[in-house]
Amino acid sequence: ILLEARTKLCKKHRVKVSPLAFIAKITSQLLVDFPLMNSSLDQTLEKIILKDYVNLGIAVDTTEGLIVPNIKNAQLKSIVEISSEINKLAEDAKKRKLKIDDLKGASFTISSLGAIGGKFFTPIINPPEVAILGISKAYEKVISSKAGFENRSFLPISLSYDHRAINGVYAVQFTSQLGEALSDDKLIEKSFK
Repeated sequence: ILLEARTKLCKKHRVKVSPLAFIAKITSQLLVDFPLMNSSLDQTLEKIILKDYVNLGIAVDTTEGLIVPNIKNAQLKSIVEISSEINKLAEDAKKRKLKIDDLKGASFTISSLGAIGGKFFTPIINPPEVAILGISKAYEKVISSKAGFENRSFLPISLSYDHRAINGVYAVQFTSQLGEALSDDKLIEKSFK
């Protein structure tokens, strides 16, 4: 549904927005409802620090290795603004023009291998963050349905999290709600604004 809604909305608004921007927007909104996912551990590793902002790290592959700049207050930005920032940060990262502020303060990271391939991977947490979301490449699969057989798109996601701050039930609740949100075309359209 995400990919179909994205195509329709990009056509309607005459813009080009990547699937990553849609996922980033919906994730940043969901992180407000799951504050432990958007937290960090203090230096003694004894206290959890909850954030009142979502500075969303976006992993960027460069010739010098992986760099993770972040979008400040992503929860307050539109999908178009997020898409524009992802493109600018990625371009600046590849040209080695990022500012120190671009690299500081991330509260949660998304790593996307969608352009490369693979169905699942284990993203590594970027300390002091306590969680990271991995997005794999979407793939098509024929499935059985009430009407017979149909071709469906699947988007594999992987979540790594620090058990000192997050338990498994909380993590599954987060990924379940993320999956539901990414399958809700009305929510995706509402997030576009």
